[in-house]
This record gives sequence, structure tokens and C-alpha cells, in this order.
Amino acid sequence: MELHNRSVRTDVRELGALLGDVLATQTSTAAYETVEDLRTAAIEYRRGDASSRDALEETIGGLSDAREDVVARAFTTYFELINLAEERERVRAVRNADADGSLHDSLEETVGELAEAGVGADEFEALLADVLIEPTFTAHPTEARRATVKAKLRSIAAHLEELDERDMTDRERNAVWRDVTAEVTSLWGTRQVRQRRPEPEDEARNVQWYLENTLFDVVGDAYEEFEETISSEYPDADCPKLFEFRSWAGSDRDGNPFVTPEVTAETLERQREIAVEKYRDRCKRLSAVLSQDGERYAVDGPLRESLAADAERFPTVVEEARERYPDEPYRQKLKLMRERLDRVDDVRPGGYPDGDAFLADLEVIAESLTVDRNDVVRTSFIEPLRRQVDTFGFVLASLDLRDHRENHTEAVAEAVGAEGVDYRGMDEAARAAFLTEAILQEDPVVDPDDPGDVSETTARVFRRFRELADWQAEYDTQAIDTYCISMTEEPSHVLEVLFLADQVGVVSLPDHCGIDVVPLLETESALNGAERILGTLFENEAYGTALETRGGVQEVMLGYSDSNKENGFLAANWDLYKNQRRLASFCREEDVTLRLFHGRGGSISRGGGPMNEALLALPNETVTGQVKFTEQGEAIAEKYADRRIAERELEQMLDAQIRARHEANEEPTEDVPEEWVDAMETMVPAARSEYRALLNADGFVSYFGQATPISVVEDLNLGSRPASRSGERAVEDLRAIPWVFSWTQTRLILPGWYALGSGLDAYLEEAGEEAGLATLREMYDEWPFFRTTLDNAALALARTEPEIAAEYADLADDDLRERFFPRLVGEYERGRELVLAVSGRDELIRRDWLAESLDRRNPYVDPLNLLQVDLLGRDDRTDDEERTLRLTVNGIAAGMKNTG
Repeated sequence: MELHNRSVRTDVRELGALLGDVLATQTSTAAYETVEDLRTAAIEYRRGDASSRDALEETIGGLSDAREDVVARAFTTYFELINLAEERERVRAVRNADADGSLHDSLEETVGELAEAGVGADEFEALLADVLIEPTFTAHPTEARRATVKAKLRSIAAHLEELDERDMTDRERNAVWRDVTAEVTSLWGTRQVRQRRPEPEDEARNVQWYLENTLFDVVGDAYEEFEETISSEYPDADCPKLFEFRSWAGSDRDGNPFVTPEVTAETLERQREIAVEKYRDRCKRLSAVLSQDGERYAVDGPLRESLAADAERFPTVVEEARERYPDEPYRQKLKLMRERLDRVDDVRPGGYPDGDAFLADLEVIAESLTVDRNDVVRTSFIEPLRRQVDTFGFVLASLDLRDHRENHTEAVAEAVGAEGVDYRGMDEAARAAFLTEAILQEDPVVDPDDPGDVSETTARVFRRFRELADWQAEYDTQAIDTYCISMTEEPSHVLEVLFLADQVGVVSLPDHCGIDVVPLLETESALNGAERILGTLFENEAYGTALETRGGVQEVMLGYSDSNKENGFLAANWDLYKNQRRLASFCREEDVTLRLFHGRGGSISRGGGPMNEALLALPNETVTGQVKFTEQGEAIAEKYADRRIAERELEQMLDAQIRARHEANEEPTEDVPEEWVDAMETMVPAARSEYRALLNADGFVSYFGQATPISVVEDLNLGSRPASRSGERAVEDLRAIPWVFSWTQTRLILPGWYALGSGLDAYLEEAGEEAGLATLREMYDEWPFFRTTLDNAALALARTEPEIAAEYADLADDDLRERFFPRLVGEYERGRELVLAVSGRDELIRRDWLAESLDRRNPYVDPLNLLQVDLLGRDDRTDDEERTLRLTVNGIAAGMKNTG
């Protein structure tokens, strides 16, 4: 049976033709012909039918301001539409593979393999009980598209789904295509580039959109699939809670002065409103389903008792329910449940205090339906809602607070200084001793409501902690229960946050600790000092008590972005890998459960890449079952905009985590041959040295500024957070996202591979070419960490286009160009050569669909790059030229499907 009516080629061809028609209609035939000339010239060069890009560059150089705008808009819109076509193809691939039983990385495959390997029911249930996956959405500015543009694209995507999956008459099909035409026409007339920087509230709403419109519904369906799959081999196994969703949007204060307590409060309030409204809507739908006649079905004890309790709580409402639904006990109960939901955020008493209370009422209904032999009704209608409540509660997504450790140090020093304590003058040991004593004593050290005549930073920090206490009282501890400390270097940086929380009553040891305090380790010194930092904390009386109160789980966040920017791709990956192993072994010795929080970005250089492969490549020692990772920017849209793709993503995450946990149980300490470790220890210093030599080379920062569009990226209004921590252009002060974004625009994706070739060469020189290559191939074949590292570098290398990058290099001063560009290209070429040699492949990309996607996209990205270079080379750009330049950034980002 054919599941689909269309193919990716059909979608690309018809959407491209439609865009051409809209372009000609909305502008002119001449404008359309210009775009066609550029497209044709780019394709001819890529195919080898033209010996140079001269024709392409000549046409671009002769464009008027107005025609430049049309060209940039046309290619940008094309990529937006082609991305939808490829998204639809992903859905086709999943559905077709599911239908014919060839779906890889599937839970069905894993469960079958575990059963065949002799994993019993008890062992399997214990395996599931360990698993908790926490995708954490961040507001980092890595999505270039406006919300208005995204809304139009989602509408077009819905029409494409209808055309692809529904059997329609010609008239119906024509009507749908007419709607697609109208949407594309509207999209053409819509401004692509933001005129204002988004505010934190906008970013929070963006994250909430995916939670509300996709994931909320997907979760119920996903668990149903999971349970069905599990029951095929383990019919009596219970499927526990496997997912929680978290967010930084509206609560991440690090480097963003615009995330105020008001923003966080609004985020918490809106998320509760969304969750409660969702449940109210579900209860209303259930009322239409659960119309069982009370005279035919016995009302069991728990339901009868629950209705009696409601009668005491809401006598008037109960009377109304009885009159409206006589002898229909389920409908009466649901009417009362809707009433309690209405009162959650209301001055009237009786509202549900939290999601658990609402879940308890659902349990009563579920139990009664079982007694009444209505299991099929319970399974179809109650179970999905129970899963939703268990996952989202009344908080939708729990918020993590985050700030830079310097701000906490300043706040503590100023506040206790007013009490005569010279905190700044203390060494690390004295600071830890002072904070410990202060936390353990009953009386507060400072007045958090009035810390005295302090700086703006200190006042802001104390206000945040005061509000934290209020937020937990209002929205429940689960709503905001984690505090992440950026750039943690010392144990005192963690104790400072515990102290501040103690002063406002969020922590009251030994009985209560309302937050997990999470050190973010992102520098080489912090990663290498992780055991020292945690060891000191675990031995600390105050922190040890807090940890015990939180269930003995220590969350540690690993910063992929800054570690890469500081050390380069290969060194950062190795530092993260080996220090994860050390951390995990240390925590196990200390009888502490480690939960790693992977601060991954969308790009390869920032920890991106296929999530299931990343989870499987983690060291066995680190796989406790609990795992947390960031999702951000265009990666959120790519994974969670479409319901079927979102469900597939959840399945792959779960599949990988179950496999990884089983492997960790079988082999708690990963057996990595010493020869492989020695090879890495030879490669990494050489790679780190070459990378740092590049960044520290005289003139490199100037070259970066001249040969990339960083000046445009900084002003692009991508997010509410400033692009630089200090306002300076120095690489160490620049945030990782604009650093990666700028290189990606030039098609020289340096952060994803630079110095890899130097590192591999250093090992081959020491071990000998033949013997060294044999060892590297063995490592690639048998070591998931090394294979994933090289495969990810291969993706970044495959997306790199030195010929296009050369156009950007020509923008730099001649001496800078000659000093740096050959060096960059040389490292690219050697890295490419060695990755192919080690992997044994003829091509960098091992996935046919990805190779096809790049082949499809490259000719269309080229004109945007060349137009961007032309605009960057102009000394005095007009306002129109500036707008077009910013539009080329959006277009290239859409074409590359990546920003930072």
C-alpha cells in the first residue's frame, strides 16, 4: 500500500516553480529572469559545464539595489520552502520504514534484541526505572527566522502533508494548492529580517509554542507506542516516567541583563496557564466520551468517595453537575475537575494545588473504568492524559535559573561586607569555611530584603533569590528548582549560591533544599579540576547535607561551546570525554548519582549532531540513566515543529539511552585500550597548540573581522542577549554562537574541524604512517567516541566550500589574507584527506539523503554568498543595501540549515 502521493523531487520542483510564478507576479518578468540567470549559472558551474563563476559574479556586480533585494529574497524564500520539502521527506522515510519493518534506531528493535539476549522482565523494568531524559530548551540566539515567517511556513507544511497523505479529487487538490499559492505569495511579501531585537518574553513564547502545540500532544501518543512495543516482549512491565522537559527561556540571566524577575514571573505564569487550559480542554473532551449510565455501571468506592469529597468542597457546583448530568458519575466528576482547574489561578479556594492532585483524580477515574470493564476506554482516553500530566504537571517545563559566578561572588562579598566580614580578602579555604558555617547556622547572616547600600549587581542578585522563594511558594518547587553557575572554577562558587538560597529560605538544612546547584564546567581548568571541585563539595558538611536532601543526585553541566572556542574541536571533545569518565568514576566512589547536563548547541563545533549517536558515544561510566541536554535555535524547529518527527526524536533518544544504560550495566567501566588513549594524548596537545596558535597569531582577530560577516551578525537581532560578554571583538570575549555563525556564513566552518589534521598528523608522525593509520582505523571501527568525533568533523568538512571562503578572504587586507587563508585551507585539506583515510570512505558524508540535500542546496547558496561578499566589500552601504545584507545572512542560514 502506498502511504504517500508525492516525493521530495515533486515537492522541490513544484514549490520552486510556484515561487518563480509568485516572484514574476509580485515583481516583474525581468526580475524573475535575473534570478533564473543566477540560478542557472550557479548550477552550470557546479556541474562542470562552466569553467568559472565569472558569469555569476558579473551578474551580481551589475544588480541595482532593488534587484539585489529581490535576489536575496528569492533565494532565501526558496530555502525556506525546500526545508519544508525535506522535512516532509523525513516523515515519509519514517512512515515507510515503520510500515516495512526497516526502521533503524527503533525501540522495537532494541526491546527485541534485549529479550533475545536473555534480559529478564525484572532486569528490563530496572533498566527503564533508571532512565530519565530531560531535553532543556534555551533561548540562545541561533534561529534567524522571524516568528511570523515560521507561522506561515507551518501553514504551508500542513498543506503539503494534506497533499501527500490524503486521497483527494482533482478539485480538492486544486483547492489545497491554491491555499499553498496564497501562503507563498503572502510569505514573499513578509519582511524576513527582524527590525527589533527580540525580547526575552518573545523567546520564552517561542519555546512555549513547541511545548504547547507539538510536544504536549506527542507525549501521550509516544508513551502509547512505547508501552505497546515494550509489551510485545515484556507484557507485565510497567513503563515509568521517561521524559521531563525543561527550559532556560525567561530564566537564563547569564550575560543577558534583560531577563529580569518580571520576565521569569511572566514565564512561570504563562506556562501554568497553558498547562491548565490544556487539561481543561482535555476534561471537556473526556466529558463527551465518558457518558456511561450510572444505573448500568456500578460506581466503585474511590469514585464515590471522591464525589462525596467534592460535594463537601463545592456543594453548589456539585448540585449543578447532578442536575446537568443525572446518573452520569464520570461527567459529574469531570465537571468538578474543570471547576478545580478554573480555580488554580484564582482567588476562590478549592483549586488544585499542583499537578499531582489533578493526576490523583484521573487515577480515580481510571481505576473505576477498570472495575467497570472499560479498559479500552481507559487506555484510549485516560492514559494519554495521565502521561501528559505526569510529564508536564502544571509547570509545562521546569525552569533553570543561571547566572555568572562573578555576580554571586560580588553579591556575597558586598552583603557580608556590610556586616564586617572581609569576604574578598579570604582565600578559597576561608571562603568555603565561612559559607559553610553561615549556611548551617539557624539565623541569617544578612537581611535579604535589605542587604544595605550595595551595587546594582548585588541588588539584582538578592532580588532574584527573594523572588525564587516566592516563585516556589506560588508555582511549586518543581516549577523552578535548578540553579546553574556559569564559569564555575572553585567550590566556593557553588557554596555561594547555596548560601544565597539559604538566606531567603529556599534552603533550610538539614530538612529542606529547594534547588539543585549545578556547576557549569566549560574551561580547560574547570574540567581538569572537576574532581577537586566536587570532592571538596561532597566532603563539605553543608553541601553534603543539601545533596542528601536532594536524593544524592549531583547534576554537572558541561559546556561544549566555550570549551571548543578555547581549545578547538578535537581537544575540546577529548577533554570532555576523559573528564566525564573521571567525574563519573569519582561520583560512583562517593556513592553519588551523577546526572550530566550536556550544554550542546546546534552546530557540530558546539556539540551538535545526531542526538542518538551522541548518547551512544558517551562513556559507559557516565550513563546512569539520567541525562539532560540543551536544545536550541533552529535545532528546536527541526526536531519539534512536526509532530511525527518529534515523536521519532523522542523514540531515538529513548532507544539510545536504554541501549547505553544496558551497555553500562554490562560493562560499568568502558574498556578503552591504552594504545587508543595514548594516541589521543599525542593528537590532542598538537591540535590544541595549532588551534591556539591560530587564535593568538598577530592579526587573526582583524582577519576574522574582515573576512567574515561578524559585524552584521552582531547587529542581526537574533536574540535578546548581547553578542559579546564585554562588548569587545576579542575572540575570548565573543560568545560562541556568533563566532560559529560567522564562519558558517563564509562556508569555512573552521570551528568544526580546525587542527584535526594537525592532531592526526602528530600521531602518524610518532607511530609511523602505516602502523598509525591501522590503529586509527581500529579506533574508528570499535570506539563510539572516536567514530562519532570523526563523523561529526566529516559533516563540518563536507559543508565547507574553500572556493566560496576564498571570496570572503579577498575582503581582508592582502597581508592578512596571505598569512591566514592558506593556513586555514591547508588544515581543511589535510583534515579531509585524513578523515577519509581513517574512515575508509570515498566521500565525507555516509548518509545518502544528506549528500543529496547538500547537492540540492549548494548551487542556490552560492549566489547568496557572492551577493553577501559584494555587499560586505562596499565601504558606504545605503539603508537598502544594509537590509539586503542582513537578508543574505538569513538566506545562507536557511540554506546551510545552521547558524551557530
